[in-house]
Amino acid sequence: MSNEQFNVLLQMVDETIRKKDTIMRMAIPTATKLEITLRFLATGDSFKSLEYLFRVPECTISLFVPEVLAAICQVLKPYIKMPSTSNEWKQIQYNFFLRWNFPRCCGAIDGKHVLIKKPPKSGSMYFNYKKTYSIVLFAMVDADYCFTYIDIGANGRASDSAIFRDSI
Repeated sequence: MSNEQFNVLLQMVDETIRKKDTIMRMAIPTATKLEITLRFLATGDSFKSLEYLFRVPECTISLFVPEVLAAICQVLKPYIKMPSTSNEWKQIQYNFFLRWNFPRCCGAIDGKHVLIKKPPKSGSMYFNYKKTYSIVLFAMVDADYCFTYIDIGANGRASDSAIFRDSI
């Protein structure tokens, strides 16, 4: 991501993720929150690792990462267009074949676990195979790496195929 792209995204989410300074403490800058969240998504670093890298407490990171992800999803929603006609799906399929020599493919999908604190009275619903509690950020891209579908908030216990099956 270039500096220009980062600054555009920062402007888009700034008001949503900004907190006020108080007498007791200074708020974490919105740029830092966005940097930490993007680093988490890009590298999969643990919150503990990010704590040492950015000098922001792990417990604080775990609180604002879901907020920043929700803000990013909200502001980028107009940029994500799910194909609505069979011709659009056929074009994606054709591009996969041309670019990647992968016939009959309509998208590449994957999920990313976002660590959370165990929700009250949730039992093992959000407990995942990594032995942590999480929600899943699930996405599908076309042959040009452009997002065609995003689903955020499935419980961490769910598999990619189950999230896809239950999606719209």
